[in-house]
Amino acid sequence: MKLLLKIWRQKDGSSKGKLVDYPIDHIEGDMSFLEMLDVLNQELIEKGDEPVVFDHDCREGICGTCSLMINGEPHGPDRLITTCQLHMRRFNDGDTIVIEPFRATAFPVLKDLMVDRSAFDRIQQAGGYISVNTSGNTVDANAIPIDKHHADESFEAASCIGCGACVAACKNASAMLFTAAKVSQFALLPQGKVEAIDRVQNMVRQMDLEGFGNCTNTGACEVECPKGISLENIARMNREYLMATVKG
Repeated sequence: MKLLLKIWRQKDGSSKGKLVDYPIDHIEGDMSFLEMLDVLNQELIEKGDEPVVFDHDCREGICGTCSLMINGEPHGPDRLITTCQLHMRRFNDGDTIVIEPFRATAFPVLKDLMVDRSAFDRIQQAGGYISVNTSGNTVDANAIPIDKHHADESFEAASCIGCGACVAACKNASAMLFTAAKVSQFALLPQGKVEAIDRVQNMVRQMDLEGFGNCTNTGACEVECPKGISLENIARMNREYLMATVKG
């Protein structure tokens, strides 16, 4: 395939960025999207130009670092996949592909397509843990009876990889789905009850401090989430927050 890539180039967070055109040829349909970018960067290096900076790690759809806005969609046109799992067969010969970083005040651009998503880390640190007795009298977690339905829902919430697609998809750049998933994975289990009140209050407070917007209730976050995290988690977090406010 022969393609025209329009890629966001930005020297650093304080510099003005712009879309730059990059024609590219000999792209095979079996290539992943990141492999296509690797081909482009190799060509740029051979010409003495600066390669395009983009974030990636596992390339197996697990880590979420490969987050890109592709033709206006987080992770591109497919559903339930990350950018590294997107293949070039989803595009046609002669297509123009616009590639941008995730846009959110809380995700400042570091360079080109790479953004700083450490805001998610700080939300997680604010309450994403449980108390564990390490005195030598610990109880095996498997010894605690847990309803199968609750266990399944907790695992589903815990499958969130923190890629930020929910934020990028939301017109208010809300992090409600991410925060709700991290609250839910503990709220559904008995091990998470000890810090339940502090957890939801601290995580929501940190989310607001980071500058994320309010939930729009449009459901775009669930649609674009590569792991299919359900909006039910937001409803659960709202209930947890209301109860914490009453009890606190």
